[in-house]
Amino acid sequence: MAQAGRKRRRPKTASGRRRAENRRLDRLLALERSHWARGLQYVAGVDEVGRGPLAGPVFAAAVILPPDTAIRGVDDSKRLDAARRAALFEEIRAHALAIGVGAASCREIDRLNILHATHLAMKRALSRLAIRPQHIIVDGLPAPGLGLDHEAVVDGDARVHCVACASIIAKVLRDRLMTRLSPRYPDYGWAENAGYATAGHRAAIFDRGLTPHHRRSFETNLQFTLDLLV
Repeated sequence: MAQAGRKRRRPKTASGRRRAENRRLDRLLALERSHWARGLQYVAGVDEVGRGPLAGPVFAAAVILPPDTAIRGVDDSKRLDAARRAALFEEIRAHALAIGVGAASCREIDRLNILHATHLAMKRALSRLAIRPQHIIVDGLPAPGLGLDHEAVVDGDARVHCVACASIIAKVLRDRLMTRLSPRYPDYGWAENAGYATAGHRAAIFDRGLTPHHRRSFETNLQFTLDLLV
């Protein structure tokens, strides 16, 4: 029974949900609109995915959308399920002026370290845009390894529309790659875990060892995995 005096919250109507989504999109677009108002039409959002896994490359995407374009439902890719990400991926592709995707391989991660490899993937994504951006917004902390002037926004994938779009593009493409690799190494479960350190993935490393797609420089994580299983 509801406590006396407490108002029962009514479920939102369809129009109420639309208004709430419009308000959320207004917040997501606030930074981009400030740059568009200054005449900077080509604002690129950049994000990466795959810094933490034990296997697979790190991916980055750069997305430029037409001014005042708002794609309903866009959010940090981590907040969306796979089906919603896939649908938004297609919608972003349909609306974007330009999309660039870059990656850094496991060997590059091992050689450069994950931070520098991430900056390399971002730089490659930006270089593959068909339109040269007039302003760049990057998720997270400043990336000096990018070698380009940019604006860094902590939690940008949840706070800036174009960065959220980039996070979805990068996540969908990296997951698809790991799914394609999975049949070659079926014991590691990459179609489900995308290379992250799940219990099943750790057990497979213990039983089968490392593949050419594992990051050997993640020695601390890999040794921790083995210590847990021994």
